[in-house]
Amino acid sequence: MTRLKNALRGHFIAPVKTAGEEPTDKDYLELAKWISGVTDDTDEETDDTGFYDGDGTKETTVTGVSGAYTFEGFYDSEDPAQALVAAKKYKIGEDRKVWHKVVSADRKKQWIGLATISDIKAGDGDATDYEAFGCKLTFNQLPKEKPFP
Repeated sequence: MTRLKNALRGHFIAPVKTAGEEPTDKDYLELAKWISGVTDDTDEETDDTGFYDGDGTKETTVTGVSGAYTFEGFYDSEDPAQALVAAKKYKIGEDRKVWHKVVSADRKKQWIGLATISDIKAGDGDATDYEAFGCKLTFNQLPKEKPFP
């Protein structure tokens, strides 16, 4: 199998228009310009339990998954995706939600779901640095996996 660069994986966001209604492909904005790092911050909850039908060794069961990605880079207020994130900085509750679509680097699969934006940075850093950008997108439920068109 060929190794693929992380930059080939796509992260797209879209505003929430009508609750529960997925956006069309043209509604999505790619979160990529001046983004230098994306960290998979998925959190898993597990339960370790041993059973009498085995030898008593504990088995790990994943009981919950909270998918999340953290973005970092430089801020461009004219980039539509970064502008959407920046506009949510002083919002709370439902106003922090967006659609998040992740496309695999091999362009074979995609994961789509509602997500909450947190840890927004849109203009941050030392005086001699370029303005920093960052945010965390956390899926509110398990995203739906689909083949990529």
